[in-house]
Amino acid sequence: MADERDFEPRLGRIRSSGGGRGKSYLQRVLRAAALAGPDRSGTSKFQGSRIARGFGAGKVLASRDKLSAFRSRRVIIKTRIVKMRGTGAKAAALHMRYIQRDGVTQDGRPGELYGRDTDRSDGKDFLERGGGDRHQFRFIVSAEDAGEYPDLKPFVRKLMARMEADLGTSLDWVAVDHHNTGHPHTHIVLRGRDDLGQDLVIARDYIAHGMRERAAEIVTLDLGPRTDLEIEDRFARQVSQERLTHLDRALRRAASPEGEVSLADGGWGVARPHWAGRLQTLSRMGLAEETAPGQWRLSADLETTLRDMGERADIIKTMHREMAMRSMDRSLADLAIFGRHGDGAVTGRVVTRALSDAGEGRHYLLVDGLDGRLHYAEVPENADGAVMPGTIVRLGGADTQQRQVDQTVAALAERHGGTYSAALHQAYDPQARPEFITAHVRRLEAMRRVAGLTERKPDGSWTIAKDHAERGAQFDADRAGAKVELLSPVPLDDLAKRRARTWLDQELMAENPTPAHDGGFGQELQTALRQRRAWLIAEGLAREEAGRTFYRRDMLTHLQAQELTETGAAYADAIGKRYIPAAGGTIEGVYREPVQLVSGKFAVIEKARDFTLVPWRPVLARELGKSVRGMMRGDAISWTLGRSRGQSIT
Repeated sequence: MADERDFEPRLGRIRSSGGGRGKSYLQRVLRAAALAGPDRSGTSKFQGSRIARGFGAGKVLASRDKLSAFRSRRVIIKTRIVKMRGTGAKAAALHMRYIQRDGVTQDGRPGELYGRDTDRSDGKDFLERGGGDRHQFRFIVSAEDAGEYPDLKPFVRKLMARMEADLGTSLDWVAVDHHNTGHPHTHIVLRGRDDLGQDLVIARDYIAHGMRERAAEIVTLDLGPRTDLEIEDRFARQVSQERLTHLDRALRRAASPEGEVSLADGGWGVARPHWAGRLQTLSRMGLAEETAPGQWRLSADLETTLRDMGERADIIKTMHREMAMRSMDRSLADLAIFGRHGDGAVTGRVVTRALSDAGEGRHYLLVDGLDGRLHYAEVPENADGAVMPGTIVRLGGADTQQRQVDQTVAALAERHGGTYSAALHQAYDPQARPEFITAHVRRLEAMRRVAGLTERKPDGSWTIAKDHAERGAQFDADRAGAKVELLSPVPLDDLAKRRARTWLDQELMAENPTPAHDGGFGQELQTALRQRRAWLIAEGLAREEAGRTFYRRDMLTHLQAQELTETGAAYADAIGKRYIPAAGGTIEGVYREPVQLVSGKFAVIEKARDFTLVPWRPVLARELGKSVRGMMRGDAISWTLGRSRGQSIT
């Protein structure tokens, strides 16, 4: 028997598992490929995409004949891959409820999930089956001619059957059809596991091109190829639209680097009148200029401006729909899109919260502001879950700074006449790893695809604007959405006599209270403030003298303590432990859960026989179920969490 003191050393880096034994074969291959250096496009010669399912089908479908594509029916597919770890499972349940919400069917009823073999699927059962999945796929499939289908289910089932054949595995999915917009579409949720129980990895080419081509193929077979009249009608509709269209993209492709376009040659075919008409429309919008008969110069901001105009039109349409549902009477001048013009903070009541882009998980709020306007605000997916209709919030701009990646691209482009490429980057910094350079290219591609802020040349290089770093910061700010501060988790009507530290109390005691419009929510606030003042006087927490109101110094502390005592008593009955008010000093125990009260958000810190409530801070978010220790002085707490020592949180 070997001596227990014998051991076999394995040399390697600190914290390594020894010789790469902990890494999978694929990880080692990818690392070796990265070390081999990038190809001409700046990406690694091998990235593992050939191993993913659907690689071959995606390549073939992406290279189909362009003439047949011109006649085929158009289908748009948005894809999102969601990680299920952490808060992913909760987000998946919220997404499932969202796609089944009221008013999405043709007759205004809630959406119904269906699957391969049934017209009525159980969403809860589907989520339970995927409880251990690493990720989940979400697709939005929108065929241009979806309105021609009396029922979209057969089309969706054909599409998923073709996908199973292309990917070589059976798929576990559910779907729901939406008819609440001008374009019927389908939400599909696909589990991230194959029929062998392994992670389902789909090739990028198949997600980017293959699935869309399969869908277009099915619609074209079902409805027949597009006729000349249909193509003509499609072009005619785009001539006057105030959004980015196929005609605009074709003009940009045909333009020179300086934006020059000529209609004098014969390369425009029978559709030449439509492009000519589109150029006239762009001229009226200030986005194109006729320099000579048949010669035009396109604005450098053409794509960005048209995208913004189209997005604004969609937002206004959404706001009108929400107002109609709630019988709200507002003029166009009363509608505002938060963050578009450097708006300051906006305080108001949440009218609705919904997904603005189900494919990317972005949410929006409609806020009835104290300024008398109705504000539309994009907010992050992980925005406070307590922010719901009826709550009172303050909107602020996102704190976004310039990224180093954008500054690097801008600096390299300045050295090379406004051009950036992976090869130029590698020549400038020979020590840069391939994946580091690839990250810069992906950033440019995201800015191009989402907002049209960059332009990719046919040779793979990029045209970079002088203000590229500033554009990148604005891009991040737009994607981050507004910062949301919850002022009251309960409606205004419930605050006047609430035994808690309310937002109304802070407004009454503020030296500069929030300005309020005479009508709408502003008028309701003034009424609520008068009622609250009268209640505080009746409770002995304030008094009136010579037309002025004086409040007790400890009024806010007293009101907060009252709510904590009531909440603690109710919580004590539920868990069978004694509530001990936090009186300062050392706070230690297990962080059980957050509790949203009118006075604010608090953390339940539990011991063996008792518990206490202390002000919640974001640093506790990752400590759920763990032992914590801190020092409390007033509302300020210094926590000792993990490796951090004395991190002060106020």
